[in-house]
Amino acid sequence: MKKIQILLTAFCIAAAVSGCGKKETASAPGGAAAPAKRLKLAFVSNNAANFWSFARAGCNAAATELGDVDVDFRITQDGSSAVQRQILDDLAAKGTDGIAVSVNDPDNQTDFLNKIAGETLLVCCDSDAAKSKRVAYIGTDNEAAGEEAGKMIKEVLPNGGKIMLFVGHSDSQNALERSGGIKKALEGSNVQLVDIRTDDTDPVRAQKNAEDTLVKYPDIACLVGLWNYNGPAILNAVRGAGKTGAVKIVCFDDEADTLAGIAAGDIYGTVVQNPFEFGKQSVTRMEKYLKGDKTQLDGKMFIPTRDIKKDNVADYQAEVKKILGQ
Repeated sequence: MKKIQILLTAFCIAAAVSGCGKKETASAPGGAAAPAKRLKLAFVSNNAANFWSFARAGCNAAATELGDVDVDFRITQDGSSAVQRQILDDLAAKGTDGIAVSVNDPDNQTDFLNKIAGETLLVCCDSDAAKSKRVAYIGTDNEAAGEEAGKMIKEVLPNGGKIMLFVGHSDSQNALERSGGIKKALEGSNVQLVDIRTDDTDPVRAQKNAEDTLVKYPDIACLVGLWNYNGPAILNAVRGAGKTGAVKIVCFDDEADTLAGIAAGDIYGTVVQNPFEFGKQSVTRMEKYLKGDKTQLDGKMFIPTRDIKKDNVADYQAEVKKILGQ
């Protein structure tokens, strides 16, 4: 009996040395090493505007090139901070590895964003929350973009005049920076900023704001739209009032109606961003950052804007169709 116990003890020791205590490693069929974990990334818009279809295309392009990520593209349908919070909470709860978000209300969302940043990699895109613990911002230098719009306003109003600004939320970081850039560019000119009208990202209300302005300020010289849907809303109001040409229009982004309005000569110009690169760079850089290259997300990465006027709008329209596969 004693001999048997000694043999069993020796067997267990040998088994432990040869593999009983060794951690198993996953392997694919045929003995090959298991594939690396697919990263779960997400992109969250701040409203439901068509602008975000370009960002979605950029996210999809990056996912295809990288081959090891899945991207959950989420739209904040009503443009509210409450709905955006629900989306971010859901993504974090699902174990999303990294999230890029265009923040609705940075000042009032900072604590919440810090909570999300404690659960996953958080990047701000398009609209920043610089006071939060996000690791980086990817998007437009909005103050510089505002200055570009201000230059257009001075071009179209060489003798000065009254202007009105229109935007979804005046306290969003990109709106603050764009309006600030416009004011900076207009310093010392004869252009007078009357006020800023907000619409809570409602295109119907945006058009009504423009219509009301044309009635209340019959001497208004130029209407300026800071968000993408504001351009078409202003154009509809000016055309409806029969003031095409008399009231100038300067705006942001590249809605189809905005570009068509420029081609027709009814809109002077627009400052276009590059949301395709917002999406592509966000996904690409989050993937590389999560794989160890921390230099990919560091501070702010500005994507250049372009000025689109009648002389280059046709070429730009062709580029847009190509990006969207039309």
